Amino acid sequence: MSNARSRLRPTLPIVTGLAMLLVAVLPGRAAEPTAAGLWQKIEDGKPVVWVLVVDHHDGIFEGVIAKTFPEDPNEICAKCTDDRKNAPVLGISFIRNMKRDGLKYEDGNVLDPRDGKIYKAKMSVSPDGQTLTMRGYWGISLLGRDETWYRLPDTSMASVDPAIVAKYLPAQAPAAAAKLPPAPAPANAKKAATPVTPAAPAH
Repeated sequence: MSNARSRLRPTLPIVTGLAMLLVAVLPGRAAEPTAAGLWQKIEDGKPVVWVLVVDHHDGIFEGVIAKTFPEDPNEICAKCTDDRKNAPVLGISFIRNMKRDGLKYEDGNVLDPRDGKIYKAKMSVSPDGQTLTMRGYWGISLLGRDETWYRLPDTSMASVDPAIVAKYLPAQAPAAAAKLPPAPAPANAKKAATPVTPAAPAH
């Protein structure tokens, strides 16, 4: 019996060390990839749309059309029937109420700006956080189809319209505005007795 105890003693520090390692590693599982960020949809090897997914920090995620190819700032959702009626497609909130459950996002809905139809939707993020699968469907999930989007690097955010960043990511708006070129001074600035305020940019 004493021999058995003596053989167990050297293993105890190893077991204790492994247990401590597991405790240190397990909390990292909570930091699994999130859908928040900028994603790109590709068709025939070319980008079609950029989607900005926003984390509202209450378990609810929203998706916004951040860039289209080709970009048409005059395109509107003429067939929308809710608060998005006649809203510009660029910057429109087209994914709403996605509830996060780990790598899955469910109970949401997705708008098709082309016809104004709203479908039930769910999403899932790959374990490496580099792809996002969106599924829109009628009634049950089987009656739908998947789209796979690819994560863009954080530097791509500089190419997103600052107005969209200001609306959906206000905390990042000052940084985005700092990257804009300064507004040109009015031609009569030197002659004017009072400062001239530049016109607000058109949206």
